[in-house]
Amino acid sequence: MKILFTKTALVLLALGALVSSCSKQQQSQKTGITYNDKNNGGYVRFRQTHPAPGPGLVPIEGGTFVMGGSADQDVTYDYNNVRRRVTVPSFYMDETEVSNQDWLDYLHWTAITFPQDRELYYDALPDTLVWRKPLSYNEPYVDNYLRHPAFQDYPVVGVTWDQAQEYCQWRTDRTNENILRETGRMVSWKDLNGGGKKGAAAPTADASQPFNTDIYLNGQMKGPGVDGKKMMPDLSPNAQATGTGKNAKPVRPVRMEDGILKQGYRLPSEAEWEYAALALAGNTEFENINDGKMYPWNGLGVRSAKSKTRGLIMANFKRGNGDNAGVGGYLNDKADITAPVRSYAPNDFGLYNMAGNVNEWTADTYRQTSFEEFDDFNPFRGNEYNNKRMSDASKGLYAKDKYGRPIKDPAKANRKLKYSELLALQGQRADSATAAAATPGNANALPNNNNALLATKNSGKAFNPDLRGEKDTVNMALYGQTTLVNNRSKVYKGGSWNDMAFWLNPATRRFMDQDEASAEIGFRCAMTMVGAPEIYPVGKPHYGVKKPKAYKSK
Repeated sequence: MKILFTKTALVLLALGALVSSCSKQQQSQKTGITYNDKNNGGYVRFRQTHPAPGPGLVPIEGGTFVMGGSADQDVTYDYNNVRRRVTVPSFYMDETEVSNQDWLDYLHWTAITFPQDRELYYDALPDTLVWRKPLSYNEPYVDNYLRHPAFQDYPVVGVTWDQAQEYCQWRTDRTNENILRETGRMVSWKDLNGGGKKGAAAPTADASQPFNTDIYLNGQMKGPGVDGKKMMPDLSPNAQATGTGKNAKPVRPVRMEDGILKQGYRLPSEAEWEYAALALAGNTEFENINDGKMYPWNGLGVRSAKSKTRGLIMANFKRGNGDNAGVGGYLNDKADITAPVRSYAPNDFGLYNMAGNVNEWTADTYRQTSFEEFDDFNPFRGNEYNNKRMSDASKGLYAKDKYGRPIKDPAKANRKLKYSELLALQGQRADSATAAAATPGNANALPNNNNALLATKNSGKAFNPDLRGEKDTVNMALYGQTTLVNNRSKVYKGGSWNDMAFWLNPATRRFMDQDEASAEIGFRCAMTMVGAPEIYPVGKPHYGVKKPKAYKSK
């Protein structure tokens, strides 16, 4: 029996609410201290939640599967796909590809928030020239595909891997900002715009401080003009009351512990993408997969077997040379280039167009031998470890760029630094010009003998924050001569409107430079799931979770 996982399968137990409303206040299991009591120091215990997915996402229950197992034969002789059993944790994924309308929202926000920054807007524009071909008349798509309303629900194309990453960060911040403003934790949209009254002054855009999730969670966005009417109660004895008269009360911004803000949107890993595309959960009963898949749907063919749609093509792809849409009068797949993002039947996870329409970027860096090298739990190749730069480590303040985002530096060690080391690193940046002058050819030299900060805890070797290069056999000096593979080569999957059926298989993989774009590549976002991995627990056997006994002092 197929199971269609939907958003309704998740039960939101509570949205970061404190337990102070309970008649019996909980106590610490280790000290006996009562939680949520302002008289004993204000220790806070938050109600456990299983957060709902962010807007546009559907839950994907993880599990084990054979990565690369759906591949039929290596017709391209790439030898880049070795079957490997792995486990993918549960996560969330976009129901559809990111559409032109979604990208226009992004461009609109950029234009109104930074009206004088033409470079930022230009860098965010997709490359519509990807439609141009010397011997094909595609100029109408160059002019119309992104902006004309007829194409607003079609997948955005011409987007590089780097642009997709920027969109994910923007979407994270806009989603969390909207949650805070709609729930009154920050000043509401209406109040932000003069309360909707005639003649009210429009807000002046502060180009240096648009909302950023990391900056907000670090306590660097609060105060008049930012705080909303429904801030979180602050039980700490150090809290200061805000407001006037009877309305004065100690409040605070939202914290990660409240469970209100969403995890960051990101590109899915290659393993996550392939797992979600196959959707083997629809063929699973009691841990037995009763039917494998070659495509996101059942069967070995590409035509529908259902009576109402029998014979219709199941995805948007190129059936053969010169056949992109079918015969006039009865266009079989109803698309010549791309199709609307909700075209065709979704797979058993509820995801549309996981085969055909457009290829999709994944987060992974391409290597031919990745399947043989990566871990079997949550496999991923592309880790770059970094830390947020401190503008004042003694106060815990992040340094911000001109767009109000935290500046990130490569990690200096694979461990938590001592506080003295953290302060030393801050001093090292202040003296960077002096250090560079004192050590010719070494702008990264650390003054005051702090080079130990660059070493791992025990080995004494320099810590490499980019573990993609570990034991890597690719010689970058020969890039472009003997190989096109390097750390900028990113994996894309899924097949497009201009690909043959072979590429619809979720196990197939190709790569392109992260700065390049194509009329055949788009993307969708994913989000990490926190908490229990089971999505649909109703009717399944479980071990009970025993609640802790309340501590009673004698």
